[in-house]
Amino acid sequence: MRALFINGSPHKNGATYRILEMVEEKLLGTYVPEWLNAYDLSVKPCMGCLRCRPNGECVLPEDGGHRTGRMIAEADLIVVGSPVYWGNITAPLKMLFDRNVTTFEHFLNSGPTPKLTGKDALIVVAGGSGPADHDKSNQGGGAVQAIRTVFESGGVHVAGIVNMYSSWDFERLRAEVEGKVAQAVVDLKLA
Repeated sequence: MRALFINGSPHKNGATYRILEMVEEKLLGTYVPEWLNAYDLSVKPCMGCLRCRPNGECVLPEDGGHRTGRMIAEADLIVVGSPVYWGNITAPLKMLFDRNVTTFEHFLNSGPTPKLTGKDALIVVAGGSGPADHDKSNQGGGAVQAIRTVFESGGVHVAGIVNMYSSWDFERLRAEVEGKVAQAVVDLKLA
């Protein structure tokens, strides 16, 4: 089975990426990993032209948005990670999702209907707020909800979540992070 890891962080050795690597390590043997780094992709923003509807194909010239959509559609598991920026996900990750509305939803004869039912997902977010505030909607909770909204619109089952606070203190909190990763993988296996 294939697991697509989408790193929404600008840092390839920061807390978000390191947590994604921990998830990958726990899934090896069950999933074959593929990686995308949102900040490395050349992606034009969605123009809101709606010409992707009803046929489901973006009319912009081929770029990283198209490639990401194909990889999402082919994956059995989607693991998305983002640092928390103002209670939300990073702009490049949001742009990937915006460009792939029709990867997640059908728009043929009615309103949107889920297109990826049967897939599982894990959500990873890492933010700088303290433990007392991190689950709030204006902190890590908001970033989790932004990703969850995309997945649920497409019928993707969110099997596990790693919502880590105080990412600047990653090494001191490593054992807690590892515990959250282990729980997310257990939740995935139980799903």
